[in-house]
Amino acid sequence: MKKLLVLLSLLVAGSTFAQVKVQGVVKDSTGVGLELANVIAIDTTSKALESFAVTNDKGRYILSLGKNKTYKIQVSYIGMKTFSEVLTTKEADLTKDFTLAADNELDAVELTYEMPVVIRGDTLIYNADSFKNGSERKLEDVLEKLPGVEINADGQIEVEGKPVSKVMVNGKDFFDGDSKLATKNIPSNAVDKVQVLRNFSEVGQLRSVTNNQDNVALNIKLKEGKENFWFGDVTVGGGSSPDEALYLAQPKLFYYNPKYSINFIGDINNIGEVAISRRDLRNFGGGFRAPSRGSGTNLNLGSNALGFLTSANNALKIENKLAATNFSYSPKKTLDISGFGIFSNSKILAREERSVLYTNPELGIPDEDTEQNTVERSNQGLLKLSASYKPNFSNQLDYDVLGRFTKESQEQSLFSSVVGTTDQFEDGTPFSLNQNLNYYYTLDENNIFALEAQHLISDEDPFYNALLVNDPSNNDTPDDDAYDETAEQLGLDRSLDFYNIGQDKRVKSNQFDAKLDYYHILNQKSNINITLGTIFSTQKFNSSIFQFLNDGSVFNPTPTLIDSEGNPLTANNDTEYNFSDIYLGFHYRLKTGKFTITPGFSLHAYGNKNVQFGEEYKDNFFRFMPDFETRIQFKKSESLTFRYNLANNFTDVTRLARNLVLSNFNNISFGNAELENSLSHNLSLVYTSFNLFNYTNVFAFVNYSKNIDQIRNLTNFENVIRTGTFFNSPFADESFNARGRVQRTFGKVRASLNTSFNYSKSNQFVQNIRSINESFTQSYTPEIRTNFREAPNVTLRYRLTITDNNQGRNKTQFITNAPSIDFDAYIWKAVTFRTDFTYNNQTREDGPSQSFQTWNASLAYRKDRDAKWEYEIRASNLLDIDSRVSNGASNISVFSTETFIQPRFVTFRVIYTL
Repeated sequence: MKKLLVLLSLLVAGSTFAQVKVQGVVKDSTGVGLELANVIAIDTTSKALESFAVTNDKGRYILSLGKNKTYKIQVSYIGMKTFSEVLTTKEADLTKDFTLAADNELDAVELTYEMPVVIRGDTLIYNADSFKNGSERKLEDVLEKLPGVEINADGQIEVEGKPVSKVMVNGKDFFDGDSKLATKNIPSNAVDKVQVLRNFSEVGQLRSVTNNQDNVALNIKLKEGKENFWFGDVTVGGGSSPDEALYLAQPKLFYYNPKYSINFIGDINNIGEVAISRRDLRNFGGGFRAPSRGSGTNLNLGSNALGFLTSANNALKIENKLAATNFSYSPKKTLDISGFGIFSNSKILAREERSVLYTNPELGIPDEDTEQNTVERSNQGLLKLSASYKPNFSNQLDYDVLGRFTKESQEQSLFSSVVGTTDQFEDGTPFSLNQNLNYYYTLDENNIFALEAQHLISDEDPFYNALLVNDPSNNDTPDDDAYDETAEQLGLDRSLDFYNIGQDKRVKSNQFDAKLDYYHILNQKSNINITLGTIFSTQKFNSSIFQFLNDGSVFNPTPTLIDSEGNPLTANNDTEYNFSDIYLGFHYRLKTGKFTITPGFSLHAYGNKNVQFGEEYKDNFFRFMPDFETRIQFKKSESLTFRYNLANNFTDVTRLARNLVLSNFNNISFGNAELENSLSHNLSLVYTSFNLFNYTNVFAFVNYSKNIDQIRNLTNFENVIRTGTFFNSPFADESFNARGRVQRTFGKVRASLNTSFNYSKSNQFVQNIRSINESFTQSYTPEIRTNFREAPNVTLRYRLTITDNNQGRNKTQFITNAPSIDFDAYIWKAVTFRTDFTYNNQTREDGPSQSFQTWNASLAYRKDRDAKWEYEIRASNLLDIDSRVSNGASNISVFSTETFIQPRFVTFRVIYTL
């Protein structure tokens, strides 16, 4: 592996040194340098685009060309005549200036090639074909080759370090702009242009009065001939594995015309290829954004869905079914109707072994080894309908409704060296309905009104059941079972051979969030924004813990536990939590030179009330909350932004419910009806720069947060069974995060360095002992990627992660080294070979090193790029490793986890392209 990496590095370096630089200045007839002029070089032999450049603010350009070759150079600029000249390179670098004349007539020089990158205002346009080499199949393969564009580890698109908030196809939302669905499914051969819309605003009326510098959207322009026709591909395949036959069917069909569009994505397979994961589907917001998102109030409604822990990369077996459709329809120019429906069914088998070493002997917690086998089933459905009515520029009315339906269950068999064998079962059928209404009205050129309102209802009903072995003969002896004391505290019947514990929970939430904004434009450089907003929320929580007896009857226990004030705790909860926030905000926005300054504040009147078993707890108060933002725009594509805001954080009803709740059999909690909000001071600094002259992309982000009155757990252990409650900690928690990326293109080679630094200091309270847990993680990822049109391409990447944990009495350090290589080659204009290999090694300061390797490969054949049929052999986990090992640390323990994964899979696939 090391020899291969060295060889490929030498090939990359050799290709770089085999080039010469052609540089100079593009000027007008008066000798003034022209910024953003386009310079392209076309190989006169192959007729292919060899290199391109965009001039900087002084008119300078640089081209990287092959030695001893002849090129046709074309120089163009808006309003100038296009200049064309044949140039032959030698062994040495060359300086060449160009002077363009004013274009008073139609240009007589025909452009042979489109410019790969063009800037038009805030829009950056990539010509997709300029970056393709033939091995691409999906949109993500194209995006990864564009300078300034990244696909991060979560599969989301980032441009110049900023996450893409929306993806459109021919100006129409693709599944409400979800970037992962777009990158994984849109065929690369349909992509003509990738338009990066910087400073993107959903509402044109607000573009001039709001700060949109962090908003980035993509619009994918389709090739001619893709409109008014169905396009896409259908993949079917099969294979074998040690345990069962493999199958795969993936239709992906798209239809676009100016009036309407229809998309369909289907997926049925048992090989672990997931078009959209359960986590992504849960987080799929459908484009909804809370009106109060910038008010400083953070209200957490919580989530009581099942805590699935398994991802596709950590599963032993996966069966997946997906059907997703998206449509848009414009019956007239002033009305757009769109929507989508997604249904997902998955079954996942997982196995995990873990060793936990508790680091503080004073806590008296025994070390524990566990082995768990899990079966997870999930059915999720989403339906959304949207309408947007724009009769004229001064009026816009939007309405959205999103329904989410879920049926999920989880069965788990857990063996613990302390507790013994436990069987657990969970299920639930949560439901939610979210509606959004927005109206924007421009009274005149200086006065704009914006109304945003959102209503959410949700109903969650998780059920939990645990079955633990019990020996009733040793309940009151020194050799009693590990769970006997906990069972006594819960009030369970201890005379049975099993503890069969059940819990029903029900959480109903109803929230209304609305605001009215008034924008008054004072002059061309400043405006004011006055906001009147409100949040009303009601949550009802009921729960009960019970025991199934041998005859099938239900026993309602009477616990013996008490809270910190000596009040007895029961096995039932009946809590209603009402929250209200009425606020008035004011912001002033000023542009002066390179600066955009936006100071502001909001005044809040909060009302909190929770009622439990006839007792009422109230907390009403006022709060002044400042915020500030300033931005320095050094150049069109270079800026520095500083932000500060004070946030008020409120918990959900489950932490307020004062009686017992089971998270699982070994984690019991009870709430605190008198919990208060916490405050957080948040400061951030963001620097972005994208230089088209030398294709250098720099992004840096720094954030500091200090949390006051943070809600913390007060935990006590009995063996490995934890019981805890919540309180407002008088000790502040702090966090500091920094990440950055430097990327530069050298001819056909792109080099980048990604770094991140994360520091956190938190206060933990276990067995009535306060400890300060400090964690510092630093990560460095250098990468070299080639982008040859004819030769094979390679990506070399190395990830180094160092994690230091200071737990007071104990310090740990984990070091992860993960070199990787991706290789793809388009051979004989018919065969595509791709492979990727990763070696992952993790060492602990005072422990052995552990490693695993991942190797995947595929070989595909199609007659030519335009062929309808393609045949592919794909292999995953070629080394047939059966598990992955990782190490970690918490505030009271260190642990090692072995996760078992799918075996080697080899599949044969047939792809038909429409």
